Amino acid sequence: MGPERLGRWIDGFAQRHGPIEVTAAEEVVRIEGGDGAVAEMLVPFPPLTPEGGGPLARLTTHARRERRIGVLLVRLGGHAAGIFQGEALVSSKVGSRQVHGRSAAGGWSQQRFARRREKQVGQAHEAAAEVALRILGPHVAELEAVILGGDRRAVDALRADRRLAPVFALEAEPFLTVPDPRLAVLTAAPAQFRAVRIKVVDPG
Repeated sequence: MGPERLGRWIDGFAQRHGPIEVTAAEEVVRIEGGDGAVAEMLVPFPPLTPEGGGPLARLTTHARRERRIGVLLVRLGGHAAGIFQGEALVSSKVGSRQVHGRSAAGGWSQQRFARRREKQVGQAHEAAAEVALRILGPHVAELEAVILGGDRRAVDALRADRRLAPVFALEAEPFLTVPDPRLAVLTAAPAQFRAVRIKVVDPG
């Protein structure tokens, strides 16, 4: 749920399910309707803002706040890193490296192909790490969080690079499952990482 739509959604929930009761914690705000329906709204970038009125008002304000967020998307052979101010992409770099698929051939040719592919994978990871260092590395002190995405195995392969430890130290949810990290995919990332995720359990 986009932050700008959250207030209207809560009003609609109350209209459908009757008077609501609200409870809040640092990471989730829970509303229960008069008919027993429950909605759990996960706080983006917790903890929930401690001041500013009741829990629903604080959640709405917290979700809408403009943040400086780093994003690193990695899939095998493709990568993208960017810095967002609110929804605006202010700095970015996108790249790719060729990685051949697995060969079905056997014998010596298969071993040779496997070594070649392993080298390509290593080069792809190194290229992704260099882009992350170039775009995110100098600005970690300014970032509120870093959102990761793409393929988890490809991202995890970069964790061993000690140069990226400050970047991974800022890791926050959600992990973005996205296709090949092209510029359009990176630009669209705020729609996912700014969203308030809601779990609704209907009565009965």
